[in-house]
Amino acid sequence: MEIIENIKEFFLHIPTNLWIFILVGFVAQVIDGTLGMAYGVSCNSFLLTFGVSPAIASASVHIAEVFTTSVSGFSHWRLKNVDKSMFLKLLIPGIVGGAVGAYLLSNFEGGIIKPYINSYLIIMGAVIIIKIFRKQKPKHIGGWIYPLGLGGGVLDAVGGGGWGPVVTSTLIASGVEPRYTIGTVNAAEFFVTMAESIMFISFLGLQDSIYAIFGLVIGGIIAAPFGAFLCKRVPMKPLMALVGVLVIFLNAKSLIEYIIG
Repeated sequence: MEIIENIKEFFLHIPTNLWIFILVGFVAQVIDGTLGMAYGVSCNSFLLTFGVSPAIASASVHIAEVFTTSVSGFSHWRLKNVDKSMFLKLLIPGIVGGAVGAYLLSNFEGGIIKPYINSYLIIMGAVIIIKIFRKQKPKHIGGWIYPLGLGGGVLDAVGGGGWGPVVTSTLIASGVEPRYTIGTVNAAEFFVTMAESIMFISFLGLQDSIYAIFGLVIGGIIAAPFGAFLCKRVPMKPLMALVGVLVIFLNAKSLIEYIIG
């Protein structure tokens, strides 16, 4: 009986916001696992509306992503959505870029570059949609993938989310099949977020965001297998359309808010 009473007491003292964080983490991870992007963008925007500082918001999201991306990446690997060669080419540059970006955000104001990131991603979203109506042939992944991983890691940490939108959208726009792009980028993201989290923890105190992290982790872990499952079964052209529209919508919204604000 004492154990039951302790459990009841625990749940009674859980802040209401925790359940909201769990729901947001679940929805964001389903989107991210299916489309290869938007977990960080969605969660980071939500935390900012609650008054969390950009650095703490980005740190909270990426610490939560360490857990969610581990499950998501494993699910994609089990469902054979991961291209090993592409994964290895993204891995080291992504880790280096993520660590550098986390250091910069922890010590400097990163918001000034966001409009340029938004503009770039709007263009990439349009390119993806245009490519739906053209014949696609898989392209050889050249040396340009290394700076892509490096830049994606930096922008992901500084912008509170961006590894998926930058890397996934660029690869898909270049003609790489969405299924393998999304699965591979998700798998590499675990190691990128791990590097970012280590840097954030080294420079920032996260006591005020513990419930946000906890809620995002729970919701994301529950949702991760669903995203990988949907990714393998959604046809290529509708998936590309969803990616393109999502990239344009999210970044146009952010750009408009920046201009108005």
